[in-house]
Amino acid sequence: MTTIDEDKRTAAGSLGVSGFGGDKKCWLDLRGLGEWRQAVGEEALHQGFDAIVAADAADLAPLPPSVTRVLVPEELPDDFGVADLVLVDPRRHGMPSVLAAQHPGVRFGSRHDVRDPDDLAAACESVRRDPVILLHFLDPTNIPMEIVLAAADGTEGTIITRVDGVDDATVHLSVLEHGPGGVMLAGAAPGEATRLAEVVRDRSPDLKLVTLTVTGVRHAGTGERACVDTCTYLRQDEGILVGSRSRGMVLCVSETHPLPYMPTRPFRVNAGAIMSYTLADHEHTRYLSELTAGGTVLAVGADGRTRRVTVGRVKIETRPLLSIDAVAPTGERVNLIVQDDWHVRVLGPGATVHNSTSLQPGDEVLGYLPGRERHVGYPIDELCYEQ
Repeated sequence: MTTIDEDKRTAAGSLGVSGFGGDKKCWLDLRGLGEWRQAVGEEALHQGFDAIVAADAADLAPLPPSVTRVLVPEELPDDFGVADLVLVDPRRHGMPSVLAAQHPGVRFGSRHDVRDPDDLAAACESVRRDPVILLHFLDPTNIPMEIVLAAADGTEGTIITRVDGVDDATVHLSVLEHGPGGVMLAGAAPGEATRLAEVVRDRSPDLKLVTLTVTGVRHAGTGERACVDTCTYLRQDEGILVGSRSRGMVLCVSETHPLPYMPTRPFRVNAGAIMSYTLADHEHTRYLSELTAGGTVLAVGADGRTRRVTVGRVKIETRPLLSIDAVAPTGERVNLIVQDDWHVRVLGPGATVHNSTSLQPGDEVLGYLPGRERHVGYPIDELCYEQ
């Protein structure tokens, strides 16, 4: 596998492009925008896009140096203008490394339209060699992208893939878990640059979990409880936050720990009574009864790390219930109602697993205090008593 030399790593860094595992990049393609060119271009600059792409160096001239100006010419011009990066077709224009030697001070990368096995082979060679690679996959399958990303594993280069819309970007960025280094939006209309920036730069920040002290455990009759089945293999120290009140929740662990009478369900959290709150993302709450297939719920680790996972189904059944009361160091009272069975578990400090029916006053469990009231899932400052 070819190792990119120090000069290429410096070039990639100076162009504001990231290697694999770094921050994802937003590019905008001015080609083909027609009447929307100025409006969408200004929107992209306002949203802090990392690069603007044009076919003519003259179209890059008005752009500020705060954005990477990328030239994608049909034919190599005599003057590259203000372009910070020139992307060429190696089979047509020559190797980027050779062109860089011929044009001192000009940075070169490669571009490929992938429509057949030969194109795919050329793209795989480029990602192992070139510092920046722009790819356009023409067939409606992610297999070629998976192959290219696999070929690029362990290299220093940055792959940017063309997308025709925000939904496509969401798919691209999840291929082989990490996706490409960024996406280039083509054929955009006003508003799409803003949406793309929100998708690409969306992060699931860590939560500051607190240690709650159990104050009471009691049987609570019968009612409906929800098992949340996700489309993700949850870890042994991972679950979802659940609580009877919006201001305090307990970390209910996934069913990844062995049980004597049934197999583990590593995708599932036996979460709690259907009226309980959980977090759909780091900011918005949902009732367990509101979660549906295709939606999201926030998976939370014992160390506070989070990730949004897709809900596959919510399994609601009538079961005996158990009410668990706890208190936070701040004095905030927290309640959790779960199925009354020992295999329903919550996490304590250090990812200690507690069977819910074995909890006693004085035991410590992990929780989270959102700190604000809720209205239809949104945080709001208003008078609200929950008891």
